Amino acid sequence: MFLRLAYLTVTNAFAALRLLPMSDRDKDVEILILGHQITVLERQLDANTRVRFAPEDRALLAALLTSLPREVLRRLRLLVRPDTVLRWHRDLMKRRHARICRPKRRGRPATVRSIRVLILRLVRENPGWGYRRVHGELTTLGIEIAPSTVWEILKQAGVDPAPERASTTWADFLRSQADALLACDFIETVTLSGQRQYILAVIEHATRRVRVLGTTAHPSANWVTQAIRNLAMDLEDAGCRARFLLRDRDRKFPALMDEILAEAGIKTVLTGARMPRMNSIMERWVQSCRRELLDRCLVWNEHHLRHALREYEHFYNRHRAHQALDQAAPRRPAPAPITDPGRITDLNVRRRDRLGSVLHEYSHAA
Repeated sequence: MFLRLAYLTVTNAFAALRLLPMSDRDKDVEILILGHQITVLERQLDANTRVRFAPEDRALLAALLTSLPREVLRRLRLLVRPDTVLRWHRDLMKRRHARICRPKRRGRPATVRSIRVLILRLVRENPGWGYRRVHGELTTLGIEIAPSTVWEILKQAGVDPAPERASTTWADFLRSQADALLACDFIETVTLSGQRQYILAVIEHATRRVRVLGTTAHPSANWVTQAIRNLAMDLEDAGCRARFLLRDRDRKFPALMDEILAEAGIKTVLTGARMPRMNSIMERWVQSCRRELLDRCLVWNEHHLRHALREYEHFYNRHRAHQALDQAAPRRPAPAPITDPGRITDLNVRRRDRLGSVLHEYSHAA
């Protein structure tokens, strides 16, 4: 220990003697260099790797070391070799020269934003189109653009290739087939006299229009058959293009019913056993009918039930908003939004009651 202390004392004394001919400026620069190296080491104390200098560290050390005399550099203790410092200085000069001489514009000009929007619109509206097909459509519109540019725009937007985009989901498939689908079901309810009533209703998948075919305490085969005949004539008069009718496997539906529908060009499709989700749209209407009408109205007898169902059918088809139709009614389009500020601040909305205030309809006063 004492020998080591004596050695350090002598070496530091000679180092102090070598500092005497140095100017104050050189001493300050050396102090800054050594101090910055200590900062770099402190920043990497926890790392078990070699010392790494950030780009800003290299720039600072290269700028400071170039101002020192050669004899000072020989004895200055650095964490890197002199060749490394010179390489840092060369790289710094190269970047500075490249930044000054960089051209204002490199390569081809960017694609016009309107063309990019049009390309994304084409692939969104035509999932089966690849970039070659999109390029052909742009050519027919007189838009000159390279096929590789179309491919690059689709890649940057994260659009999958045509074979992957062309796959159809169940939601898209059912939505495209909605114009050809009908669904029917029976609803059970009990009057105040204790009589059980069976309601037969049909809904169109595309328009969500509901047709209440009738209600009876005894759903015999003759009664159901006559209701289906009336439905077939009503659909023909309305010009409905339905081709399939979904129903469950209830025994109240007779075999003659399927024959009548087949003569009208409508094929019956049976749902799975105990699988109400296969007829979800009809089941959703049953839920709405119970919550909005049957659970809130005391039904006296069959005649009263027919009247209540007639009112609810008119309310459902003419006034009630539907999320699947963008808040429009099945037989009434959504009105245009109010843009007049004066009309908004002075709203005069009136209420019309149906079934003794069970159902409410709101409209602007004339």
